[in-house]
Amino acid sequence: MSKMLNVLFVSSEVDPFAKTGGLADVSGSLPQALKELGIEVRIIMPRYGAIDEEKFRLHEVIRLRDIPVPVGHRTEIGCIRSAFIVGQKTKVQVYFLSHDNFFGNRDSLYVDSSTKKDYPDNDERFIFFDRSVLEMLKRLGWQPDIIHCNDWQTGLIPAYLKTIYKSDPFFKDVKTIFTIHNIAYQGSFPRSSFEKTGLPADTFTPEGVEFYGNLNFLKAGLVYSDILTTVSERYAEEIRTLDEYGAGMTGILQKRRNDLYGIVNGIDYSIWNPAVDSLIPYRYNLNTLDNKVENKKVLLKKYNLEFDPTKPVIGSISRLADQKGFDLIAEVSEELMKRNLQYVILGTGEKKYHELFESLRKKYPTKIGVYLGFNNELAHLIEAGADMFLMPSRYEPCGLNQLYSLKYGTVPIVRSTGGLADTIEDVDLKTGKGTGFKFTEYKGSALLETIDRALKAWQNQALWRKIMKEGMSRDFSWETSAKKYLSLYKKLTKKS
Repeated sequence: MSKMLNVLFVSSEVDPFAKTGGLADVSGSLPQALKELGIEVRIIMPRYGAIDEEKFRLHEVIRLRDIPVPVGHRTEIGCIRSAFIVGQKTKVQVYFLSHDNFFGNRDSLYVDSSTKKDYPDNDERFIFFDRSVLEMLKRLGWQPDIIHCNDWQTGLIPAYLKTIYKSDPFFKDVKTIFTIHNIAYQGSFPRSSFEKTGLPADTFTPEGVEFYGNLNFLKAGLVYSDILTTVSERYAEEIRTLDEYGAGMTGILQKRRNDLYGIVNGIDYSIWNPAVDSLIPYRYNLNTLDNKVENKKVLLKKYNLEFDPTKPVIGSISRLADQKGFDLIAEVSEELMKRNLQYVILGTGEKKYHELFESLRKKYPTKIGVYLGFNNELAHLIEAGADMFLMPSRYEPCGLNQLYSLKYGTVPIVRSTGGLADTIEDVDLKTGKGTGFKFTEYKGSALLETIDRALKAWQNQALWRKIMKEGMSRDFSWETSAKKYLSLYKKLTKKS
């Protein structure tokens, strides 16, 4: 019988402990799905100050009390605490790397909330984190077959394994996977930061970790890991072949094309499922769709809008940024307000979009509802109460909200890019086949035409219900994605 696979999952954020975006959702859910497939998965992340040690029952791991790690010419001392993510069927051990100065005494993950700028020592923080991961494993005596790294904050780990730790017998058979969640975030630091890594001088070249004179953490991951993955098949193709998506990395990805795989993210149906969602007032499923209208009434009340059965509600939950297509929404906003619809938005981001939506709300108080900020309960209510979900991203590695929307019978309107292209099937108005409405050209006119197509379909409620049910029936659970990761792990380790 073959030995159980050991996998260490390394991430700078993990839900429910610390989160700024989709990376945390993946890092909290995928390891649980992998554990259910029989893999011994453990997670490691930094112990940020915002993590409630009592609530999550963090405890010190005695033999991991003092871990010396070189950062430049000095030695920093870390220690490890531990807790568990307890799921419905399984529990996964999580290690937290503790260092008060780097992590514990900060009020957010990467950005100083007083200056709104990245912490100036983010280079040292994640040099320390990456090297600590390897030092911890040696002290723990737990040997992973695979270290699964995620995004730039973990990019130096594969580089360390292929250089400084290359002849260390403990790591002899350890393989690495590096997952790109968004290639635009790269962890680029000046040349002086390279000196702090302890990496051999010959790695600071265009073939190594150097990128236009800087140390680039993401590039380190791309060059030195054994396998690369990203969060949808289309995004894997886009970042490898199109300069506008590749953020300067198309050359290296093209070189490594045989090692690059796209695996679409899953979602956690124990959290995002209208049949069991405790955050919505009226639960529903395929057979009780009338309850969705009751949620719509509650949603509109929250936004001080009148319920009108002749008007569909379009929802958006997003970072308000150009990348998310808000320049297109801004371009067509006046035309949109002429349509027979209501629009509710939840999000925060660029100042110009805050101002745009505030002015639209003043001008069209019966048509648009705006909540500038984040509110998890309201996010669930939008998914449950809106008729359509608008997501016209310029690029979208995977996207999760369109997947939530499918499950909630909230028909997505998306641009055909990245994971949006892979997960949404365009509706044929004649047959009603499909799960959402897609457009390709990045233009306001193309967006408006697609919204009009959706509005036309909504007029035929029998057709609309067919589209809703088709989307609700699709399976984007983590189990499907986890099986694809498992096959990659087996390929790397040659374990059946």
